[in-house]
Amino acid sequence: MTHFYPDGTPPVVTHTIARIERQLPVPGEVLVRVGSRVEPDDVVLRANYPLDPQIVNIARDLGVLPNHVYSKMKKEEGNKVSKGEVLAKASLLSGRTTLAPVSGTITTIDRSTGYVTITPNPLPIELKAQVRGIVMEVPDQRSIVIETPASYVQGIFGVGGERFGVLRLLVTDPRERVDADQISTREAYAIVIAGASITAAALRRAVEEQVRGIIVGGIEEHELRDFLGDSGGEAWRTGYNTWRLPAPPYNRDPGLTLMVTEGFGVQPMSEPLFKTLASYDQQEALIEGATQLRSPQRRPRLIVPLSRVRNVDQTNAARLKLAINSTVRILAGAWRGQLGTIRSFPSEPQILPSGIRGQAVEVIVADGSQVLLPPAALEALTG
Repeated sequence: MTHFYPDGTPPVVTHTIARIERQLPVPGEVLVRVGSRVEPDDVVLRANYPLDPQIVNIARDLGVLPNHVYSKMKKEEGNKVSKGEVLAKASLLSGRTTLAPVSGTITTIDRSTGYVTITPNPLPIELKAQVRGIVMEVPDQRSIVIETPASYVQGIFGVGGERFGVLRLLVTDPRERVDADQISTREAYAIVIAGASITAAALRRAVEEQVRGIIVGGIEEHELRDFLGDSGGEAWRTGYNTWRLPAPPYNRDPGLTLMVTEGFGVQPMSEPLFKTLASYDQQEALIEGATQLRSPQRRPRLIVPLSRVRNVDQTNAARLKLAINSTVRILAGAWRGQLGTIRSFPSEPQILPSGIRGQAVEVIVADGSQVLLPPAALEALTG
């Protein structure tokens, strides 16, 4: 997958204002108003999500003609039924019965086909704020926008929903790999800061120990497949320009939120990013795993609410420009994932590694090599 995000947003932004949108899948009830202060566990939105009607073939189940179904019914149209309750019963001789597959309301008894339609009870949904802040917008009956002074870190790839927890540093070296024996009850309800990779066994152990989130530099593809229960590869067959995790069952919530900062494989977390995360050890944070490369693009992110913002120009806080002596991460080619320092911006078009002549940036990588790369292949870590 590509690491290029054309919005120019850097992976680390400190001391800014984070905007968090909480949105229901359907219109519902907003429990807060503009100006309300909210805590992570406050319920801010509530709705009843309608489920698809269930159609039951009573005539087939009982072995009777469709026009005899009505006389065999134990409930009438408009009646409530519970899951497992007897809907209809044939003669005492046959002893056949049909049970309700779901709890709901009988909406139709079709005498011509013998089908009975049950509308399930709606699924109650409650959304918590998941972050400490102030409600700034209530645009409609299904969403609110919360703002909070915060620092945030963005990742490359993630899975899982939104979860709130306390950051806990699990390793001291961003190159360290995490296995199952390193996860214990101490990490319960925490968002764990890991190193270069993590195994499927460690992720499963983390779910068992009720870890809420894990931030890691990289993960090997076979380990992620193993954790998600995908052995056939269907979950990854997506279009280049529309990549995102596909519909269920492949994007079911795995029980925790995983945020990968560098990419697939064993990828040590970049030093500036690791140091930033380590500096917030033991602080409360919100982790979001949603990833989408098609418009509107979404990157997984970690939001660390702060008590206040210290003199920041918020119009420029979300963007870092490439400049001489800037630390950058290389996003493509043979040096992908490595850090480097910008040495110069050649005024004339240069021959790039792809063989194409174009605008280039001269970068010095860790081993001292000087490489020419297009600006789009670089992500600024420092200004």
